[in-house]
Amino acid sequence: MKQVILDTSFIITCVRQKIDFFDEIKFMGMEILIPKEVIEELKKKQAKTALKLIEKSSFKEINLGTNDVDNGIIQQAKQNPSLIVATLDTEIKTSVKNHKLVIRNKKQLEVI
Repeated sequence: MKQVILDTSFIITCVRQKIDFFDEIKFMGMEILIPKEVIEELKKKQAKTALKLIEKSSFKEINLGTNDVDNGIIQQAKQNPSLIVATLDTEIKTSVKNHKLVIRNKKQLEVI
């Protein structure tokens, strides 16, 4: 099963645009990975809606082992070339060669 790692920016944007990303990603046949550091960032940003959605959804929580979430995601992606990266962060997008999960037309998710 393919795995997709979610970044804070991706989660917040999906929530704002009312995209049911958990269902869509699972429909695509992928396992969702959310770093505990991303969950901590959501708590700091007080993204209550995103946190509630995460609480009632199934995913695999991973530990990046760093406080720098972006670099942690980049390292995970480089160590695992089949890992799909879901982010809106330009630095992450340009730093990894992995497939990316993007938001198209503010409503659809697509792997590129």
